[in-house]
Amino acid sequence: MEVTASFWIGFNVFVLLMLALDLGVFNRKAHVVSVKEALTWSAVWISLALIFNGLVYYWFGEAKAVEFLTGYLIEKSLSIDNIFVFVLVFGYFQIPAIYQHKILFWGILGALVMRIIFIFAGVALIEKFHWSVYIFGAFLIYTGYKMFIQKGAAIDPENNPVIKFFRRVMPVTHQLHGDKFFVNVDGKRYATPLFLVLILIETTDLIFAVDSIPAILAITQDQFIVYTSNVFAILGLRSLYFALAHVVDRFVYLSYGLAIILVFVGIKMVMVDLYKIPTFISLLFIALVLTFSVVLSFIKTRKVNKLGRY
Repeated sequence: MEVTASFWIGFNVFVLLMLALDLGVFNRKAHVVSVKEALTWSAVWISLALIFNGLVYYWFGEAKAVEFLTGYLIEKSLSIDNIFVFVLVFGYFQIPAIYQHKILFWGILGALVMRIIFIFAGVALIEKFHWSVYIFGAFLIYTGYKMFIQKGAAIDPENNPVIKFFRRVMPVTHQLHGDKFFVNVDGKRYATPLFLVLILIETTDLIFAVDSIPAILAITQDQFIVYTSNVFAILGLRSLYFALAHVVDRFVYLSYGLAIILVFVGIKMVMVDLYKIPTFISLLFIALVLTFSVVLSFIKTRKVNKLGRY
């Protein structure tokens, strides 16, 4: 698929415009994001992704549109793992809800930059060394297996090596200073716990990107499709967090569903030279597994709730 420079420029201008509207117009003042507001913005981002998917169909045909939708669904589902981390980190550092939006804005901006690097590096690696697709596939199968047998992972922010290193090179205040990342105290520059949280969110996204980028490369190595589907999933992550933060503990079977999806796309990569699973089949399988795991999760937690144990 040949994508001219105008498509890349136009899409990135759109992204920058949406980020400017987000921070400069709709969220100029720090405020607590309500569930209603979060659901509204989630609907906006999902609608924009689907509209763009329609444009991909119009510009490049059905095959590329299915690739975009499949990649978007993979990235969107895997991003829910990020939400679990956000909840844990914000709770650990006791970050008030009024400041969480700012942290997530800058965290997601950083995540976009890192994803771009990962995407182009991954595509270049597969194009230059085709055998690397088997390594990516085997890694995804192993990651899915580990996720399936180890439901979730404990997070200990204070023992995070990046946080430890940062504390050595720069002092950190013991309390928040509004929504500031840095403050001057007695003529000395300090970081605030808000900045530590931003570092944690960036590093955990880097770790998640190691899983999610190979997963979408199993669907397509078209840089434009991989990039745009990733960007739409990431841009909608902040509103998705505020929409799901209060019910995220009800997704008890979601990690198993994500594990199955990772194993599936890993197998798809490993056997690519023997049999190429049609993208439409991949889309259908991923959608069914994701739906099934979410529905089962809510049925399970509803039953537990009725018994008074949830």
